[in-house]
Amino acid sequence: MSVSQPITALSGGSLLLAWQLRDKHVLIVGGGDVASGRIESVLVADARVTLVAPREGIHPLTQEFIDRSTRITYHDRVFTPDDLASVDMVLTAIDDVDKSREICALCRARKIPINVADIPPSCDFYFGSQIRSGPLQIMISTNGQSPKLANIIRRRIENCLPDHAGEAIEKVGALRTKLRERAPGVGGELGKRRMRWMVDVCTSWEMEALALLDDTMMAKLLDDGWEKDRVPRLEDVGGRRKTVSANVFPAPGVLVPSALGFAAGVACAAAILLTRRRA
Repeated sequence: MSVSQPITALSGGSLLLAWQLRDKHVLIVGGGDVASGRIESVLVADARVTLVAPREGIHPLTQEFIDRSTRITYHDRVFTPDDLASVDMVLTAIDDVDKSREICALCRARKIPINVADIPPSCDFYFGSQIRSGPLQIMISTNGQSPKLANIIRRRIENCLPDHAGEAIEKVGALRTKLRERAPGVGGELGKRRMRWMVDVCTSWEMEALALLDDTMMAKLLDDGWEKDRVPRLEDVGGRRKTVSANVFPAPGVLVPSALGFAAGVACAAAILLTRRRA
């Protein structure tokens, strides 16, 4: 295995992570349109939110989140440094540039990661443009350079996604959990065999077929597949194929037979788009 590009070219990007915020304390300063999007993003990640913003600037969607979520503590006032106590992350979405930079300086002095809307140099991380379908999350980032282009690329990729992708991922996750219960252990030959079998299932079954899995079918798949070191067909475990929807495929004549095929297709679509934009 070798490095795919010169070492000197390995710069200028961001480290893309799936940050686990479950039960973490996130402070959001501001209550407008941008803040409502930030609230949604961190609620999806199961964070606890403290929102600080004068009521007269609250966006209707922000107000709806305040009214309906038990994970939001709202303070009808402006920010004070005391708001940073016991905070794991800070997001600011206010029009006051000087105040935003002041909050950024306070956070960095306390080593609290911060995102300041519309001021890239004051951001420790970016949100990017996101696609969500159940557990499936795809982020397109331009490293803060062009949020609009990120949004355009997101829409193009989103149109290429197979139907039922989120459901398929949920079902594969459940199957993987059942397999671990049946064959517990970390690493070693058993771990390698588990991984190989799950890869074979994902590459042998179409996305829609994976989405059809239920507990009975999973049990039979493990009995007749894992235990016998093979991958049965959908029909062998009691499933029935449905007519594939036309929008599963990005173009006529292009077959996306598996979860890995789908991932490769998304990557290719993004690469083609970026190549055309550079041309």
